[in-house]
Amino acid sequence: MRVLIFGSSGQLGQALRLTAIRDTEVTYASHSDCDISNQRLVVQFMDAVEPDFVINCAAYTAVDRAEEEVEHCYRINALAPQIIAKCCSRVQTRRLIHISTDFVFDGAKKTPYNEEDTPNPASVYGASKLMGENKILAEIPNQAMIIRTAWVYHAIGSNFVNTMLRLMSQRNELNIVDDQKGSPTFARSLAQLIWDLIHEGRFLPGIYHWTDAGEITWYEFAESIYEEATRYGLLSQPVVINPITTSEYPTLAIRPSYSVLGGEKMERLINRKRSFWRDNLQLFCEELRQ
Repeated sequence: MRVLIFGSSGQLGQALRLTAIRDTEVTYASHSDCDISNQRLVVQFMDAVEPDFVINCAAYTAVDRAEEEVEHCYRINALAPQIIAKCCSRVQTRRLIHISTDFVFDGAKKTPYNEEDTPNPASVYGASKLMGENKILAEIPNQAMIIRTAWVYHAIGSNFVNTMLRLMSQRNELNIVDDQKGSPTFARSLAQLIWDLIHEGRFLPGIYHWTDAGEITWYEFAESIYEEATRYGLLSQPVVINPITTSEYPTLAIRPSYSVLGGEKMERLINRKRSFWRDNLQLFCEELRQ
């Protein structure tokens, strides 16, 4: 079996590399290997690799900068997925797993979003990711599996957990937003899910949600990061963490106040429950300590 991974240098791409099954022939492609917004290059790359599965982890994820770099954001998050889907359509047995986001929703709900809820993005980033989803489903509705996730973190890369660990080692007080609620996702857990879908023959076209189980605010997550990092010996100095409102921390892009994704549809497909977010945070801290 041949698998091609676009966005291999990102957090999920790195996690997929770490969790790959040995008997799988995997080609890892970063931006320097293939510009996925160039159809000619993508065609050439896929023709050379001849993958059975394509995993697209590549994305423009600078949520605030996207408000000013609209064209670039749409090129990576909407045009590139369409190009990848077109190339997959040339081989009917080829399957695409595409990663999307909770930001396709506006946060108006107060209960977890399911796959049937109507998207209504409030930011350029969210709108570009939704367009990417729609472009894929228009091209290859029976060959594509779209997985929406949220708050992804990994030991390598820029994410909330790594930022908190860095700031907590430098400062004795932090102010963290407490009126935005979502669910973290340990990249290794998401990567393992993707490999299970491929190797257990559970690929099924459509849109699915997957995060770690449970819901918290950014402030609550920061508190938990501090507690677990201290317990695992990653932090030694005391840090005061203060809850603040979104209005006290203005950003260019509007964030959904509630973007928890319900994962029951995927749980039924794979016949297992998601891990609780705090359990995965502990696994992450344990890995960092080693």
